[in-house]
Amino acid sequence: MFMHAVGHMVACNIDSSSRCECLHGFQPKNLNAWSNLNFTEGCVPVTELNCSDKDGFMKQSNKKLPDTQHSQYNFSLNLRDCERKCLENCSCTAYANTNVTGKGSGCLLWFRGLIDIRDQERTGQDFYVRVAASGSGANSSSRARRIALVVVLPLVSILTVVLGCYMWRASKYRTQIAEGEPIENEVDYGKEDLPFFDFRTITNATNNFSYNCKIGEGGFGPVYKGILEDGKEIAVKRRSTCSTQGVEEFRNEVSCIAKLQHRNLVRLLGWSATEEGERMLVYEYMPNKSLDYFIFGDNENKASLDWPKRYNIINGIVKGILYLHEDSRLRVIHRDLKASNILLDYHMNPRISDFGMARSFGDSETISSTARVVGTYGYMSPEYAIDGSFSIKSDVYSFGVLVIEIVSGKRNRFFTHSDHNLNLMGHAWTCYKEDRLSELIDASILESSDQDEAFRIIQIGLLCVQQYPEDRPNMSSVLMMLTSKVALPHPKQPGFFAERKLDEADTSRSMLDLSLSNQTVTTVAPR
Repeated sequence: MFMHAVGHMVACNIDSSSRCECLHGFQPKNLNAWSNLNFTEGCVPVTELNCSDKDGFMKQSNKKLPDTQHSQYNFSLNLRDCERKCLENCSCTAYANTNVTGKGSGCLLWFRGLIDIRDQERTGQDFYVRVAASGSGANSSSRARRIALVVVLPLVSILTVVLGCYMWRASKYRTQIAEGEPIENEVDYGKEDLPFFDFRTITNATNNFSYNCKIGEGGFGPVYKGILEDGKEIAVKRRSTCSTQGVEEFRNEVSCIAKLQHRNLVRLLGWSATEEGERMLVYEYMPNKSLDYFIFGDNENKASLDWPKRYNIINGIVKGILYLHEDSRLRVIHRDLKASNILLDYHMNPRISDFGMARSFGDSETISSTARVVGTYGYMSPEYAIDGSFSIKSDVYSFGVLVIEIVSGKRNRFFTHSDHNLNLMGHAWTCYKEDRLSELIDASILESSDQDEAFRIIQIGLLCVQQYPEDRPNMSSVLMMLTSKVALPHPKQPGFFAERKLDEADTSRSMLDLSLSNQTVTTVAPR
């Protein structure tokens, strides 16, 4: 039961018939072509639209929703509000609920022609197509209902609803602040600019979420490679039923990244959600996987990422974080910077991804705190992991850990050395103090590296992981140090610099499989 985009306002069911039919209220644009089973020119309204408040909407039942490439959505509108919003825009051609079953709230609006419509008796949805009021079957009572809503409803009822909503939102706002959750108006930020992908489109693109299409998995859930009908490659992040991350992280990712445009940030193409709890994010596809695949992989993978490429990746990460901290519309703190969240495009340029834990600050804000600590062990700054206090300097610390991992090819967490029981930051600090930095450089890149340049990068990394936030540089200073020959200050001791007891290190290793050492975690920190 499939025919791809044969025309505008056309519904096809080739299982039961070789013909396509115009939607109710429409007629073939070219009758001669239509009689010869050529449906490509589509259908036009029986009565021409004149964009007035007399236009109505024709209900289309049991249909697959049209292609959503030229659509917008708003979770906060009910179906009647959705109708009114569509009527106010001359370019709006149809509207529907956002969920799969067609029940409940949420508004999905279409603009331009409607394509890829199919009959679906069992799983189809209802949607409403704009027609002139005098057209066949038009909803002539639409305008009357709108007038009644404005005139007849008692003013006291409106005031009661407004007051009730205000009190509910105020209570929710206080609760979210206390729990460190994103605020609803912050969640809605930028949502209108992202297209909605219906569930069936994503299912088809990923071959029904085939195991062969799976390219990774994180704290939110599995990630699949998909190919849309137009050949465009996408990456689909699907929330797992056992994920500790939920609706708030999903909405937070949409709100934080929707308005962010930078060459070193991954691009979010759209979203999908169903009444049954499905939550999916659709990204541009990154063919070269994530950074951890190379720097923590086998010798062949490590060698393929020579020093010039690693330097370019570090430089790109700096620019991406600087944009988040200082140049974007809102100051964004990522809170989960790590090697697996740095994706690589076709040219091995880095793209920062996974904004589910991110928080945005106003211009006057510099620091915040939460009792719900999220992130990844080994990358968290001391003040955040212990006290739940985070700022842009928390990201700087994570970046410093990442830099030393890139140069050394070793993970900070579970790092071992035959001469001591320090973690990677402790080992780097020891090598710096004892003028043995060459020991820290990944053996696979020794020949391709400029050692003086690598030593300078390590020192910058150590400046970023200093114990106290006020000692760490901001990202604009890091970029200047990275791209110039300015003299570098001597770093102080890193945070979390302590020698581990051997038996404790072994116990930790036995309790946590190494494959999970890079997972995002959520903990409640003692205050």
